[in-house]
Amino acid sequence: MTSASPPRWQTGPLLAEPLPMTLRVYQQLTAGISPLAPLLIQRRLKQGKEEPARVDERRGVAAHVRPHGPLVWIHGASVGEVLAAAGLIERLRALNLRILLTSGTVTSAAVVAKRFPPDIIHQFIPYDAPRFVARFLDHWQPSLALFVESDLWPNLILASAARRLPMVLINGRMSQRSFPRWRRAAATIGTLLGKFDICLAQSRMDAERFAALGSRNVITTGNLKMDVDPPPGDPARLERLMAVTRGRQVIVAASTHPGEEEILLDVHRRLAGAFPALLTVIVPRHPHRGEQIAGLIEASGLHAALRSREQLPTAATAIYVADTMGELGLFYRLAPIVFMGGSLIEHGGQNPIEAVKLGASIVHGPHVSNFTDVYRALDDEGGAFTAADADALVRRFGQLLSDSNARQTSIDAATRVVDRLGGALDRTVAALEPYLLQLRIEQGAAGA
Repeated sequence: MTSASPPRWQTGPLLAEPLPMTLRVYQQLTAGISPLAPLLIQRRLKQGKEEPARVDERRGVAAHVRPHGPLVWIHGASVGEVLAAAGLIERLRALNLRILLTSGTVTSAAVVAKRFPPDIIHQFIPYDAPRFVARFLDHWQPSLALFVESDLWPNLILASAARRLPMVLINGRMSQRSFPRWRRAAATIGTLLGKFDICLAQSRMDAERFAALGSRNVITTGNLKMDVDPPPGDPARLERLMAVTRGRQVIVAASTHPGEEEILLDVHRRLAGAFPALLTVIVPRHPHRGEQIAGLIEASGLHAALRSREQLPTAATAIYVADTMGELGLFYRLAPIVFMGGSLIEHGGQNPIEAVKLGASIVHGPHVSNFTDVYRALDDEGGAFTAADADALVRRFGQLLSDSNARQTSIDAATRVVDRLGGALDRTVAALEPYLLQLRIEQGAAGA
């Protein structure tokens, strides 16, 4: 299906290096269980974790012809990683480079279809079995591979390295939880990280952790998510929401996880005594949980409306469940106060940057290890507030709802922090410049 030839920098002898026992065993196991892929696919289809029409991509079967010339392959695990690469993708498109974007979740595929230009080729990353990985690489023959953050699949990395494919880890993140686990498997992670030419880390702490684990060339470039444009919001839909909520005070709970909705219902009930017109909007991290959350709300005695049923909040609606894809930007624009989910439980928190850029005052729980540096900077400047439990949430929401000056002060502080921490995109592009120069040379040769 492809007539493309490998870039010149992929040719030549490659000295084989002995692999740690863990990786040799992993290769054997994944090769042995690849015949069971149909069973795994069927299970994931039932769970809504695969797109029925695209399951062959999980076996490395391409859905598109490889474009002619250099091809930059960018891989991100899910929505957050894919969106973090959006600005970089625009820079690469401006150089007339073709992009293959891979991810592993149905939600990320939906986001790519909705928010990325149509010339971006999206494929689901193949299952990490040697045969599937080889089929994927044989077809796409990428010229440069950019892995976002920390989604490191051993067979994918080892097979790419064996083909002398230049690989760069961008927006690299090594969380406080992951670091000690990887240190116990030092030979394994050291081998994998050693296959990358460069590791571009989000922070100095991330850089130190990657270096300690075996990354050869580590540069701190900052967090690409700081430079991402805010999510879109359909003006007509926003106007309609604003019309039906006019005169009400609105709090948005974004990207919530199981165990958090119960706390938020309790908080809403307690706040409603002082703010009887209060509307709480719950945007679950996984929209398929909408019906379950609505049942929980109704069982608590509060009235719910579901966006997936095309319902709008009425005067009787206490909780509005926004269980649709790609509308978070709409609700960030609707509410001046946003609670960032995944932080009251030990999930590690969700990215607050988009909400900040759309003018929200941020409240979060204590578990924010996924974005430690960002939340620390916001908290220190008064741009975000930690609330460890329902009591603290009631106090903080009450203050922000009743004091518009305090709310605006926190919004202004958060904006200054995000502006100060920006610039990662420029630094990332600068670090990639030698590779991009080589690709432009290849591009010129291909067009000659």
